[in-house]
Amino acid sequence: MSENCKPSSNDENVDMSTFLIHGKFVTPRWDYKHHIVPPISSSVTYRLDSAERGGEGFVKFGVNRTQDENPVYIYDRLDEPTRGMLEEGLALAENADMAVTFSTGMAAISAAFGVTMQAGDHLVAFRTIYGCSFSLITNWLPRFGISHTLVDFGNLEEVKAAINENTKALYFETPANPTLELVDLEAIIKIRDEINKDREVENHIKVIVDNTFATPFSQRPLDWGVDLVIHSLTKNIGGFGTDMGGAVIGSCDYESDLLLYRKDFGGSLAPKTAWNIFVYGLSTLPLRMERQQQTAIQVAQFLENHPKIKKIHYAGLDSYPWKDLAHKQLKKTNGEFAPGTMIYFETNESDMEYFPVARNMIDWIAKKSYSITLAVSLGNIRTLIESPGLMTHAAIPPEEREKGSIPPNGIRLSIGIEKAEDIIKDLQAALQDA
Repeated sequence: MSENCKPSSNDENVDMSTFLIHGKFVTPRWDYKHHIVPPISSSVTYRLDSAERGGEGFVKFGVNRTQDENPVYIYDRLDEPTRGMLEEGLALAENADMAVTFSTGMAAISAAFGVTMQAGDHLVAFRTIYGCSFSLITNWLPRFGISHTLVDFGNLEEVKAAINENTKALYFETPANPTLELVDLEAIIKIRDEINKDREVENHIKVIVDNTFATPFSQRPLDWGVDLVIHSLTKNIGGFGTDMGGAVIGSCDYESDLLLYRKDFGGSLAPKTAWNIFVYGLSTLPLRMERQQQTAIQVAQFLENHPKIKKIHYAGLDSYPWKDLAHKQLKKTNGEFAPGTMIYFETNESDMEYFPVARNMIDWIAKKSYSITLAVSLGNIRTLIESPGLMTHAAIPPEEREKGSIPPNGIRLSIGIEKAEDIIKDLQAALQDA
């Protein structure tokens, strides 16, 4: 063995079984600067040069992370480099100061609520909302002493009327799940600012927006003055349906609390998952969204003209009820209109008790469709279909579903990257037999 290939001197006198565990104590093979594809950092704990350095890491944790050029990594649940690279990319995509990632989208929503509210506070939320978010707000927040009011965010007077002296946050999805209703970001920010000017800073209302459906490709709510943006990274940003994750994105003011919340509640995103989302998902988001949008408009036009379809919502159609708002908010960074990849429609039904057309269509697709898959989730490279009233939102009480305009004959369609003709062919056959 040549001299250059020998282990360094501090490795010479150990048993081979020990050497195979630790390897070379010093190695030039770990250098992020020269990789095209970043390596995965996959270590629960990190070597510390001294007790003093370890103490420094704990003291510095969560403080000015975005300005720290020499981070001290201690333990995966606190912080680690692969997740940090993803967070830098997400912050850049949303035109934000920082992003903090979590193990799931729901963990991210929980964190956003956790750092903006406490016992005695009040939340105003859009009543048209994802089923698990509804459960979090109605089942769990009250246990922590946080009350709530569900309203129609399309009715600004209703939003204003719901706000009281204890209200600390306004929360909504836009486009909303599943109806794709848009919320006017500028109008909501105006309401917030009008109320906050008469409040002490510590009592300011925060606006929290779930931007999962639009993604930063189509919409960047922070540019409108929103305080925090949430993403389920499981959806379009992840893109391939292989990994779960979530993110809270905003200004540096929230970073320390979000990191501490993640550390103490334990919802850290695994480095291997962060690597997949960073290397495969975020990097291909524009490419996938462009292809999916091109397909979505063709599928939406087909459904709009089908006699068994009663109503359709797609931001790219002239018939979209929030068309003007869509052209105002749903834009790429270059200003081009970006209507997204989600379609919502309702079937024509003669039996309003059983909804046979919707049920038969869904069941046909489950058994016979090739290009469309009956499955929950969305934002996948595969086209996914589901009935929110019968599936994802079924646990919401019927009266609340009705208030949120979520009927049993409503169908949510998430367009993938298949050929439009193949998707339309399967939809046509499913509707023919429905």
